Amino acid sequence: MSTYQTEEEQVEALKNWWKENGRSVIAGVIIGLLVVGGGKGWLEYQRVQSENASAYFEGFSQAATESDMEKALQRGESLIREYPDTAYAFYAALELARLRYQAGEKDKAVARLRWAEDHAPDEGLKQLARVRLARLLVDTGALDEALKLVAQPAEDAWQGEYLAIRGDIKQARGDHEGARKDYRAALEKGVSLPLLLRMKLAELGG
Repeated sequence: MSTYQTEEEQVEALKNWWKENGRSVIAGVIIGLLVVGGGKGWLEYQRVQSENASAYFEGFSQAATESDMEKALQRGESLIREYPDTAYAFYAALELARLRYQAGEKDKAVARLRWAEDHAPDEGLKQLARVRLARLLVDTGALDEALKLVAQPAEDAWQGEYLAIRGDIKQARGDHEGARKDYRAALEKGVSLPLLLRMKLAELGG
């Protein structure tokens, strides 16, 4: 606008510019308001979802603590169904797997751990679910499937757990020397239950 010499020319130029661009400016403003409003709406939606999921999880945890199996299973499954994208659902799935296992429902426990692995909020929790799933698969005799889970490279924090599970698989297949090797390597890398692993190694004469 500064290139125009007179005020009248500037006003006239502004009118012409508005005729040509006014609609797009208004549209841009409206879109901007919608984006900002939509973003706030989405944040509010997420907040409400998180609060509701938290309430579900509290009820689920209380029922599990009180050994009210029927109520715990009902609330846990409801939480996963209603709020699958929350971290609460992930932790509920882990706990449901434990409850199902204790009830002798190993297939349902496996299903819940599969769900947890697929819906983990981050990579570390995904590895946690995978390790528990692999251990349960070993327990159920699904050795090939368990091996697939721990055959791939793991992050440093999980290498010991992977090695320990591979040792369990080899022990179940009668490869005691291979199991001893993996157990020793697992202890060197570090595991969550070193005493249990040393007991397994001692049983194998390691």
